[in-house]
Amino acid sequence: MAKLFVYYSYTGNGDFAAEYLKVQGCDLRKVERKNKLPKSFFFGVLHGGFLAMMKVKDKLVNFDTNIDEYDEIIIGSPIWNGRISSPINTVLTQLNLTGKKVAFVFCAGSGEGPKAAERVTKEYPDSKVVFLKEPRRYPEELAKLKEI
Repeated sequence: MAKLFVYYSYTGNGDFAAEYLKVQGCDLRKVERKNKLPKSFFFGVLHGGFLAMMKVKDKLVNFDTNIDEYDEIIIGSPIWNGRISSPINTVLTQLNLTGKKVAFVFCAGSGEGPKAAERVTKEYPDSKVVFLKEPRRYPEELAKLKEI
C-alpha cells in the first residue's frame, strides 16, 4: 500500500516527523505558503493562530494535488490556537480523499488540539489522529506514529 505524508511545518517538528515516516516507507510532500509568516516566532505563532481560528485557506506554492497512486494519505499540521494550520486548511479543500485511508499527525506544544481533533473526526470519521508533543524536543513521541 503506497503512503504519502502531506505536511506543513513551521518550527521543524513536522519535518522531524516526516523524516521518521520516510524511513518507514512514506513518500513526502511538504506544503509551502506563498506568503511567509513573520520571522519572529512570537508574531508568527500569533498571526498563524489567528489565521487558523478564522479557518483561512492560504495560497500555496506549487502544490501537487495528484494523489491517485496512493492508497493512504497522512496529513501533518502544527496546531495553532487549538486548530489545524491555515496551509493544511487549503490542502483539505484541494485533495480528493474519497476512497483513501486517511490519518492525521498533529504537532503541538501541549500535545493536544481538541478543536482540530473534533474537526477531522467529524469530516473524516474513519481517520486516525495522532498528536505529537514537540517531537524534535521529545523524539520518543515519534513512537506514536506506529499507530497509523
